[in-house]
Amino acid sequence: MRIRSVEPFILHAPIAQGSISDSTNTISHWGIVGARIETEDGLVGYGFTGTHAHLASDRLIAACIGDCYAPLLLGEDAADGDRLWLKLARHPALQWVARAGIAHLALAAIDIALWDLRAKKAGLPLWKLLGGATVDRLEAYNTDIGWLSLTRDALVAGCTRVVEQEGFRRIKIKVGHDDPMIDITRIEAVRRAVGPHVTIAVDANGKWDLPTCKRFCARAEALDLFWFEEPMWYDDVRSHAALAAATAIPIALGEQLYNADAFEGFIGAGAVHYVQPDVTRLGGITEYIRVADAAHARRLPVVAHVGDMGQVHVHLSFWHPATTMLEYIPWIRDCFVEPIAIEDGHYLPPQAPGAGCTPTDAALQAYRMPLRG
Repeated sequence: MRIRSVEPFILHAPIAQGSISDSTNTISHWGIVGARIETEDGLVGYGFTGTHAHLASDRLIAACIGDCYAPLLLGEDAADGDRLWLKLARHPALQWVARAGIAHLALAAIDIALWDLRAKKAGLPLWKLLGGATVDRLEAYNTDIGWLSLTRDALVAGCTRVVEQEGFRRIKIKVGHDDPMIDITRIEAVRRAVGPHVTIAVDANGKWDLPTCKRFCARAEALDLFWFEEPMWYDDVRSHAALAAATAIPIALGEQLYNADAFEGFIGAGAVHYVQPDVTRLGGITEYIRVADAAHARRLPVVAHVGDMGQVHVHLSFWHPATTMLEYIPWIRDCFVEPIAIEDGHYLPPQAPGAGCTPTDAALQAYRMPLRG
């Protein structure tokens, strides 16, 4: 599988709701910045990272794929997984700028595309290539009905609908108002509507400080929250450890961490209970596996962040023994040849060879953005 070409692409797919907000962002489109890798025998692999569809920064990621990483891959054997990851991630010049951020998003797209190629070459879906499913049913938790921009009535109606009509038994609600008691009243309303047997998680997207989180948790513990996700600034290990020691609500985080060392800092400090790696930020599947294995060795559950909207994570979640559930946000599912599929609140295992990242021709035509200004 000698690599013949590496081509970046950018897609901006509209969100069905028109616009959504959490505590720190308001967006109307989701960015798909990816790499198309073709081998000399004509096999094509795709990988991508997820963004907030900010074209200027998306172009930086695409340029890193095309200008920095692509020349290092031409002529290489796509089957050499770990060796190629190390060649890119530990390149003497690029490691100065490539340990996080833009360069790691670009590395993620490349690494996922290489895994996609390997699975397609084997004629297997990625989860089978990795060793097969370790769960019979992969439960989904629905975040797409929990946005902060929804009124309380709309929030309650959406949560009730997916529980009663679509079979979801797990939901997640965004929090992060300046006054956390507003969030308490919203959660109370949802809890009354869905009853005691539906799990409710909450996510602050890094908005609050430690005193605010403690105040919130003191009131929220009675509401039986499944976890409190990203309560504070993403890199603040000490404050997360302090909060974990102060509340009975489990702490979840990881979508904003870019390497295995960052996860080790939180895990080692007892600052996280649900580990949430994101394959699109970690530099791809190769590093994701390292993080998931490290968490599993500590007997911590792994619940991937669905920043790629589930296309790759559904494979990893069916396969990895530390995982029994996965977030559901279906914004870009129709952009792919084999979209993620849900039945009665559970994911169906993908069946097509590859990592689920092959975009449709229609998506490539409708949503493609120019690589240069």
